[in-house]
Amino acid sequence: MTTFRAAGKLLAISDLHVAYAENRRIIEELRPGSDADWLIVAGDVGEIVAEIEWALALLRSRFSTVIWVPGNHELWTPKKDPVQLTGERRYHHLVEMCRSLHILTPEDPYPIWEGAGGPVTVAPLFLLYDYTFRPPGTGSKQEALALAHRTGVVCADEYLLVPDPYPSVDAWSRARVEHTRKRLAECDPQLPTVLVNHFPLVRDPTYVLRYPEFAQWCGTENTADWHRRFRAAAVVYGHLHIPRTTWYDGVRFEEVSIGYPREWRQWNGPRSIPRQILPEPDRHD
Repeated sequence: MTTFRAAGKLLAISDLHVAYAENRRIIEELRPGSDADWLIVAGDVGEIVAEIEWALALLRSRFSTVIWVPGNHELWTPKKDPVQLTGERRYHHLVEMCRSLHILTPEDPYPIWEGAGGPVTVAPLFLLYDYTFRPPGTGSKQEALALAHRTGVVCADEYLLVPDPYPSVDAWSRARVEHTRKRLAECDPQLPTVLVNHFPLVRDPTYVLRYPEFAQWCGTENTADWHRRFRAAAVVYGHLHIPRTTWYDGVRFEEVSIGYPREWRQWNGPRSIPRQILPEPDRHD
């Protein structure tokens, strides 16, 4: 296990979506508060590999340590991207890109945050979703997808995320969950954790979605007890574009997304970007 000593803050951000010029400016203006600040980037930096690399390289040049987990958008294979890798090969290409930038990923040893609020194991996770966050009245993945298609609420993943070599995204998710569960079980049991995943680890945050059909693309029931089982001091996620702090079973969950400009303009700018994870902030938004 790798240990990094820090005296600053553990910060987090997600859903940068740097294809939008307004969001690129936010990233260009983002600065740490001290030379010891760490930054968690919890997925959906962008869709084009070159744009993802631009954003992560810029952030790594400013923050002491950067930790990245993939969102669903990084795993898309848009026709306009010169990098036409799909599925697991695309993911590992991004991992190697991050390593060339000295950015930590879910494939690396989990670092230990030794700054204020630590020591804590920071665990970047890559778990995907398995269609188990189904809308009311649906009892299977097939029924949930059929309802989504009838209502017109269908995630673009169904067209742009190719899960090769797995037969489906849910099969890939099950493999990742099992692999990650074993890794977390091997962590120092004396240390709390900060669990970082693009998708929420529990279903509760999805209950406020405007379109409940979309929840099936937002996580897996297989991680419903991980915040308790693996001693989470905090759970960091994005994806929903609803930045806020919530509590489940006494554990703090931080949604750290920027979201699309049309969303954050409603609040006259992104909310609490980046969000402070440790030391625990005195904030209740």
